[in-house]
Amino acid sequence: MKKQILLYGVLALGALMTTSCDDILDKEPLDKFTDTQTYWNNTSNVDNQCNDFYNEFVAYGNGGGAGWFYFKTLSDDQAGNSFTDWDFTNVPASSGYWDFSVIRHANKVIDRVTTSTLTDTQKANYIGIARMIRAWEYFQLVREYGDVPWIDKVVDVNDNDILYGPRTDRDAVMDNVLEDINYASANVTTDGGATEWNRNMANAMKADICLWEGTYRKYRTSADNGKAADAAGATKFLNACVDACNYVIAQGYKLNDNYQANYNSVSLAKNPEMIFYKPYKKDIMSHSLIDYTCSSTQLSGMSKDAFDSYLFLDGKPAATTSYSTDDAGTLDSLNHLNITAQLAVRDKRLNATIDSIVFYPDHTWIRPSVGTGMEMSSSTGYGVKKYDNTSLPLIYRSTTGADYTQAPIFWLSVVYLDLAEAKAELGTITLADLYKTINLLQKRAGLPNLTLTPDADPANNMGVSNLIWEIRRCRRCELMFDNWNRYWDLVRWHQLDKLDSSVHPNILLGANVSKDTSLGTTIAVKNGYLDGSKGMTRKYESKHYFYPVPSGQITLDPQLTQNPGW
Repeated sequence: MKKQILLYGVLALGALMTTSCDDILDKEPLDKFTDTQTYWNNTSNVDNQCNDFYNEFVAYGNGGGAGWFYFKTLSDDQAGNSFTDWDFTNVPASSGYWDFSVIRHANKVIDRVTTSTLTDTQKANYIGIARMIRAWEYFQLVREYGDVPWIDKVVDVNDNDILYGPRTDRDAVMDNVLEDINYASANVTTDGGATEWNRNMANAMKADICLWEGTYRKYRTSADNGKAADAAGATKFLNACVDACNYVIAQGYKLNDNYQANYNSVSLAKNPEMIFYKPYKKDIMSHSLIDYTCSSTQLSGMSKDAFDSYLFLDGKPAATTSYSTDDAGTLDSLNHLNITAQLAVRDKRLNATIDSIVFYPDHTWIRPSVGTGMEMSSSTGYGVKKYDNTSLPLIYRSTTGADYTQAPIFWLSVVYLDLAEAKAELGTITLADLYKTINLLQKRAGLPNLTLTPDADPANNMGVSNLIWEIRRCRRCELMFDNWNRYWDLVRWHQLDKLDSSVHPNILLGANVSKDTSLGTTIAVKNGYLDGSKGMTRKYESKHYFYPVPSGQITLDPQLTQNPGW
């Protein structure tokens, strides 16, 4: 999810959108600036240094590159157009994930601003931005590798004890991350808008980080994660999450009436839900997300497992609903399977996320307003329409690197999900909490209110209470295909084994095509459902909870050591 360079560098976000492209592109590269005290006494120069951090928020990607949404098919939500295995099956010699360059940059900003002649308020804001980014980067590294070297100062090239030191215990690193994000959430300016650094964004980030760490510490095991559960640590982080969420909610954000509009709008400027977003701009800065989800290249479709997770309008799952659960659809005059009626009785987010026509090899379909020559096929039959905007001119939807819909990064519904889950895990959640969080999302989805004692779902295979299961369900459906969330949710819940397709085959199956009597032998079907496995199986091992440390790094620094199982 990291290390993709923005197409137009620091043009990325709104603080700079009023500056011409030529002015920005003519700027000297940040690694070539004159590093003098006079330089750091100038707020414009420090702004320029902090603007470089915007590059870490990839969102929908840049140009033809992939981003944080839709593309990551290593989850139980999608089957890829080719088989998707674990990120690592062998120890690599090098990896872009093991990267401390942004942390070094943040440390330099902190160091130089501290000794500058800026006002105390200005210093606190800039240091807060840098500490926020340092927290964000270390959060990613710890999720990926566990123990990592903690470096919080500018390192001299001759300081071998630091440059070639051991990995720091991951709990200690995350305690430092909490200190950093606490500082940021109290000191970053409140003046920045939703496309600039701002205190609300810092608190939304704090909520995400602290929910992840709190639940990770609660559910981890010594056998799989190298450390036993830490109840006290979990409580500390979950309470920090609650505090951050309450701060953001108090700022007056409101849910946007249109769920899909959070993802497919050409402007999010007036969306009352947005805390921080990436403002792509027509013909200036663009992405390819729409093109990749409405093209002749096979889509990475929704899995049967994900489809089955959506409740019916009576608020019940398939096992207990009063509605018909037949999801096979009906054959239309063109021999396409139409599931409009099936979508009409489900959580409204499902209809906003996938197409009403099931399409697959030899049974392709053209989405309205896409045009001829763009026959679409999905790996599971379920197409992904969540990000598409049919009002855009066709050339901007179907050309790589031309899409310009704007991307949410931190937004209110995620804060609601964070708060409800944190309080449920703490055992302090009340009915009033549900009504100001989850039930607002339920209402938008056309579902009944959730209670503190929901009925049991026979599909609950995570060993958690009925309430926590339903909160997790709501999170999954609300953030469907926001894939950098789902994989890491499974990690923090200690549920990564759910990605083993030999045990959970529904994660690679797709739509029910049992009514299609014209299926050829080239179409893979299992028990009446499209098979998106490509004939392969993904096997889980506990070592997958951590990425392997690149062998080249261990050669350079033998003190680093390798993660278990690799």
